[in-house]
Parts: sequence; C-alpha cells; structure tokens
Amino acid sequence: MMSRGVSYTLDGFLCVDEASVLGALTAAVASTGVQATRTTQIDSWKRQIEILRLAARRLIDLNPKSSSWSLILEYELPRRQKRPDAVLLADGVIHVIEFKVGANVYDHASRWQAEEYCLNLRDFHAESRGHPIVPVLCVTKAPNTVNGPPEIRQSIADVQFANEENLPDVLITAQRFASQSAPSLIDADRWIHSAYRPTLSIIEAAERLYAGHEVREISHSYATNLNATTDMLARVIGDARASRTRYVCFITGIPGAGKTLTGLNVVHDPSLRDSRERSGIFLSGNGPLVKIVREALVLNRQRAGRRRQDCAHEVSTFIQNVHQFLRYHRENPSARPHEHVVVFDEAQRAWNEHQMLRKQGVSTSEAAELLDVMDRLHDWAVVIALVGGGQEIFLGEGGLEEWGRAVAERPHWTVVASPEVISGGESVSGHRLFDGGIPDRVRVREEPLAHLSVGVRSHRAQTFTEWVNAVLRLDLEGARVSIPDTREFPLYVTRSLDEARKWLHDHCLPGGDQRPGLLATSEDQRLRAYGLERSSAFMLGFSFEKWFLMPSDDCRSSHALEVAASEFECQGLELDWVGLCWGGDFTLSEEGAWDYRKFRGSSWQRVRDDVEKAYIRNRYRVLLTRARAGMVIWVPPGKKGDDTLDPARFDRVHRLLLAAGVPDLPESAGGAA
Repeated sequence: MMSRGVSYTLDGFLCVDEASVLGALTAAVASTGVQATRTTQIDSWKRQIEILRLAARRLIDLNPKSSSWSLILEYELPRRQKRPDAVLLADGVIHVIEFKVGANVYDHASRWQAEEYCLNLRDFHAESRGHPIVPVLCVTKAPNTVNGPPEIRQSIADVQFANEENLPDVLITAQRFASQSAPSLIDADRWIHSAYRPTLSIIEAAERLYAGHEVREISHSYATNLNATTDMLARVIGDARASRTRYVCFITGIPGAGKTLTGLNVVHDPSLRDSRERSGIFLSGNGPLVKIVREALVLNRQRAGRRRQDCAHEVSTFIQNVHQFLRYHRENPSARPHEHVVVFDEAQRAWNEHQMLRKQGVSTSEAAELLDVMDRLHDWAVVIALVGGGQEIFLGEGGLEEWGRAVAERPHWTVVASPEVISGGESVSGHRLFDGGIPDRVRVREEPLAHLSVGVRSHRAQTFTEWVNAVLRLDLEGARVSIPDTREFPLYVTRSLDEARKWLHDHCLPGGDQRPGLLATSEDQRLRAYGLERSSAFMLGFSFEKWFLMPSDDCRSSHALEVAASEFECQGLELDWVGLCWGGDFTLSEEGAWDYRKFRGSSWQRVRDDVEKAYIRNRYRVLLTRARAGMVIWVPPGKKGDDTLDPARFDRVHRLLLAAGVPDLPESAGGAA
C-alpha cells in the first residue's frame, strides 16, 4: 500500500497544530511498511514544520492567492522507497523541497537527491507531465546563496538553494520564473492520486510478469513502441495457431530498448496463449542471466510462503538455458516440445556449427537445431529471436548470418523480420540475415514494429547508444553530438577508483532500491593490482545471483563495490548506477587507433585476428550500455616501470573520453555538477 502523504492548503496548514501534523506523518509513513519512526525523524519533522509555517505566512503575505496552494508532506514515489520531504503545488508549478536539517553545506548527494525526485515525477507521474518542476534544497544552517534565474530544461529547473530563513523568498522567485512556462493549473486531488509507473529492471519485470501482469501495465511512458511490438507478436502467434503455420520472428532494438522484457511478456502473458496449451518458454545461452532471473523468481515466491523446491521446479519450466533445452531434445529424438512458442534471447550469440561440434559433438548450428526441434510439432510453431547489435562476445557465437543460413535451408518457415536485419542497420552493427540477398524460396515479411527504437533501460539518455557506437569507431565529433545531458544521465570519467566508489554511493542512498555496481572486462587480469580479482577461478566461485539480488547491507551484493561483474555476468541485465573499470585489453596505440590485446602468462599479447578484435570491441559495447541512471568510467592511472600497467596507454584512453565529451569527475566534490 502506498502513502499519498499528508496534504494541506497553505492556510489550512497554518491552522492545524503541530501534534496533529506529526501524528498524520507517522501514520502515513507506517502505511508504507515502516514499523517505527525514529526520534531523529520526529525531531527533523518538527523543525521542518516550523520552517514551513514561517514560509507559508510569508508566502501568503507576499501573494494572498497562495493561500490555496497545496502542500504535500512525505508523498511516496511508489516502489522507489522515496519520499520528498515536501511538495508545493503552486498554480501550475511543482516545487519539490528537500530539507537537510542542521546541515550547513550543499553537498553533491543532497543536490542530486532533490533533482532526482523531480526527474522521477516528470518521467513517471502522470499528473506532473508537462508542468515545470523546481527542485529546492533547503540546508537549514547554510549561508545565503545567490541563485541564478531557474533555467528550465525539459521541464526541470536548476536546483534552487535555500536555508531556514530565506526559503520563502527562494520559492517566490522561482515561482515567478517557472510560472511563465506552466501550461495550466494543477488539480491537487488528481495530482496526489495520479498514476505512477516507473521503469522496471529486467528482474523486477520478470517478477511482475510471473505474477500475471502485462508489459503495458508496467512500462513507462516512453515505451509505447514496446507495447506495439508485443501486440504485433501476439498477432503473429494467433495467425500461426489459426493457419497451422511456422514463423520465425527477428526482433531488434537498440541496447536497453526492452527486447528481453518483450520476450518475457510473450512467453508468460496469459492473453498470448490458448487456455488448453502451456505457456511459451524463454531460452537463453546467457547462463548468468538464466540463473539470476530464476533465483529472483524463486525468492519472490518464497517470500509468499512457497517451498523453495516447488518454486525452483515451477520457475525452471518458464526460463531455461538453451544449451540444456537442445541437449534434452537431442538425447530424446522422439520427444516433442511442450511449448509452441519459443523465445531465444540474445539470439545473435547462438553457436555456429564449429562451436556445436566442439561443445556438443553435433554437426549443426544452434539456430538450425532449434528450428528442427520445433519442426517436431505437427501443426504450428513460432520462434522469436531477440537480436542485439554487436553483442557477440565469445568464440563460436555465430551472429545473425547463422540464422539466415538455417532459415534458407528450411523455407517452410516464414520470416517476420525487423527491417534492420534485412538491410544491416545500426542496431545489428551492419550484420544481415541474408548476406547475398533474400533467397528465392524464403518468404520474408519486413515488419517495422519488430524494431524497438526507444530505450527503456536509460530512458533519460535516448542517444547514449549512439554515443557508445561513436566512441567505439573513434568518431569524436559524433560522440560529442550524441552525449546525453549530464543532468539527465550523469556521465563522468575519473582516474581514482575511490572517487568512483564515493560517487556511486552518493547516488544510491541506504535502504533505497537503486543498485550500483562495478563492471570490468573479463580479460584484464592486471586489475588485480587495484584490488579487483578477475581470475576465472574466482569468478566461477563467486555468487553473482547474490551480487545482483541481495540488499545494500549484504557484503556479497553489488552495493559493496568490491567485486566487479564482467560482460558475461551482466549481458542482458542492468544496474542503476555503473562504475565501469577500463581494462588494458582495449586501449589506444600511439597513432590513436584502438589496440586490441589479451593477457597471457605475465604479459599482454596483441590480437591480430579480426573476429577476435570484434569480440573485444563488443565486450565494451556491452559494458558501456548496462546503466539505467548514470555511469562513472574509471580509467586506471597505471604504474611507471610496469609494462603490464603502462600509464601512457591509459592516459590516451582518458584523453579520448574527454574529447568525446565526458567531463572529469571532480575529486573531493564526489562528482558535483
């Protein structure tokens, strides 16, 4: 149950006694599941009430019409465990006031906290949409600060700084500027009871879908493309069932556009399957993703009182490792799949024939074998291949072309494809389903809705993928054009790992649900010099299920910022705040070109094979696109006299990122904007 906070008009707030306000605040917070309110919180509320009363009197004296403005205290932002101290609805302007009682410095963490409340309201709170929102940071003992005119960018004003004495003057000045862009008055009751739909992580989405919700119920306002793609796939499944035909669908999208979320919805949404048939199945060759999502679903069921063994068995029928799925059907050649709909996540990572022979002892590609297994069904089948661009990161991953070869040999499968896989668009890094054009016997329907063009992972940085691609191809001008606004998607570079950790901690308050984490390349064993172990023995022995799922007070969780996940553990998943640790495997030569390397024994070796170079480049594409809210890139300082930690190489990477538009993270300020 969410709390709508405690609301008054300004004149009503002046009439109610302090004890009544404190009682209402305690009850409101208790309704969110907090069992007891600490004495320090009560004392803070008392001081806030006192300051707000003085501010209300002053505002009404200066502008009698403000007596009808609405003041909401401790309004909860659902599921985010966030409650702005006060929200003032002033005609068509929303002022969000964050108090720091007894403090005397406008520190970065507090500034970001006030600003983030406003960003969340703008992005997810229906009745706030289109209205100017002003973040106000009231540090009660801070000296007077001269605020510039509150420039409003994308509905959010610059942070306004106030103390316990000048808060009303700051509010009046901000209101005067912001009201010029207010589209209409705000109905306080509608605002308080507004719909609020925050972006879900893959893990959260899986939990909600497993509980019977639909994607359209849980996606934010930017994700209309995602809903349209889900509806399109529902029509394909319905047509396959009715006409007893077979379809293979290729879904593309920019990193973070919701391909995995769409796939999870398709296989588990009751509206997309016949009541007489089992749900579809979600397959992935990404072992860590399968383990982590499974564990999240099991824990979610356990919290509802179910036995772990029962939960694990139930969940295993919903999401499986593709290698195990195919092995079962290979060993049982007469067995027909229970499911008519199969989603293959990260389908570009399907093994080619050589890798299948090496790993499984069979002379066929993984794409071909999956189509053959689904051909065992006598009537109809749908295979949905979710394809990421430039995401092949390991030996033997066949890419999009491997699927084209499999389909060309099986023309009874009708192809529904994103235009990107036919033309070789940016989202698939120029790869094509059919290298030499569409084969004569293959039926192909290009479907624009099969491409997800809007990011839902980093919804405030819709051009961030373009920035990543530009950096990887050393297009500095293109990178500077596409780099996101630092306020919308904070992005910094630093040479200090300690400063990077401090910045991540500042953006993830204790007890909140946002998750920070360190990411690093799997290849650089020399990050050990900075306390980051990368050996395969360590990584295999560490529980990344706990790293992704445990709360901030658990030392095994990503919050500890002690263990870095590699591209293998994080592909397909996401973190709110990422600390990317740059490795020595992908640095710049003296001539300014990318230098690809691998660490063997006690030294670095240059990589000359173009395919292996592509894997290294794709490794960083994955690592750079895991953040939902913001990222700091740590470039190690290196060590003079140690060839394995050559400072010059890392200096060149640092200069490249600066030239690509990434600002240095100010030390000691923890990243103040």
